[in-house]
Amino acid sequence: MRTYAPKSVVWLIAVILGVLGIVGAFVSIPLVSAYKFALVVIGFLLLAITTVLK
Repeated sequence: MRTYAPKSVVWLIAVILGVLGIVGAFVSIPLVSAYKFALVVIGFLLLAITTVLK
């Protein structure tokens, strides 16, 4: 299987989602804390999908 580097914009969005999810686990932020696990999973899946697709 051939892999590709994700674009900078996609990488930045995935990192922001992951950081928001991690921060939401430690700090009570109304909207973010409710979806902390989903944010981390979406960020990871975004990186994984863009690594496989061109």
